[in-house]
Amino acid sequence: MLSFIVQARLGSTRLPGKILLPFHDGKSIFELMLDKLKSIPGTDCIVATSESPVNDPLQEICRTAGVKCFRGSEDDVLQRFIDAACFYGADRIIRVCSDNPFLNVPAILQLIDTAGGSDADYIGFDVDGTPSIKTHYGFWTEYVTLDALRMVKELTAEKIYHEHVTNFIYSHREVFRTQWIPVPGCILEHKDTRLTIDTAQDFETARRIFDAVGDDGSFESLFGYLDVHPEIQQSMKVQILSNSK
Repeated sequence: MLSFIVQARLGSTRLPGKILLPFHDGKSIFELMLDKLKSIPGTDCIVATSESPVNDPLQEICRTAGVKCFRGSEDDVLQRFIDAACFYGADRIIRVCSDNPFLNVPAILQLIDTAGGSDADYIGFDVDGTPSIKTHYGFWTEYVTLDALRMVKELTAEKIYHEHVTNFIYSHREVFRTQWIPVPGCILEHKDTRLTIDTAQDFETARRIFDAVGDDGSFESLFGYLDVHPEIQQSMKVQILSNSK
C-alpha cells in the first residue's frame, strides 16, 4: 500500500497558520486536503508535523478526521519523514505539501499507477525540465521510497537537503533511479500560474478561484477562468517574482 505523508506545520513566517485559515465552505486548506486524500482508494494517510506546541491543532484535526499523525523534528524534515514512515510501517511514500489547495487528484492517480509498475527510487512530474516540486503551480505530489530517504540521510548532512526532503535525490540522478511524468501542454501555456500558498495575496487569490470554479481536477476549467481574468494572472506573476524558489 502506498502511504501519503503530508508535510504540515503552522509556524510559517510569511503567513502563520495559513493551512488552517477558513478557505472554502467553512473548511481550511488542511481539512479540504485530508478529505481529498482520504477519498483515494488503496492508500494510507499520515500527517507529519513537528513537536512544537504550535502544531497541536493539526494533531487534533487528524484525530477528528481519523488520520494518522506523527510529531517529529521541527527543522530536520528529512528525519521527520523517515521517523514517520518507520513508525507507521510505510516504505512507499507519496509526499504531499499541505499548502496546495488545488492538489490534482487525476495526477495523483497517474502517479500511483506509474509507481505500481516501477522500481524507481523517486517519481516526479516534469515541468519543462524542472521537477514540479520546485515550481509554483501547486498541483502535484511526488513518490519516493523510504530506502531512498535513508540513503539521503547517509550521504549528506547539508541543511538544505534535510529541510527539502527530496532535493538531494533529483539533484543527484546519477545515484538514484528517477522517473519523470510529463505534464499536459496546457500547463506550459500558463507559466504564470501560482496556486501554492506562501503569502496573504496567494491565499486570497486561490480562495477567489476555488470559490469560482471549484476543484474538480480539470485544468481546462481552471485555466479557462484565468484566461478571462488577466488581473489574476498579473497578480500571480508579481507573487512569482517576489517568491521565487
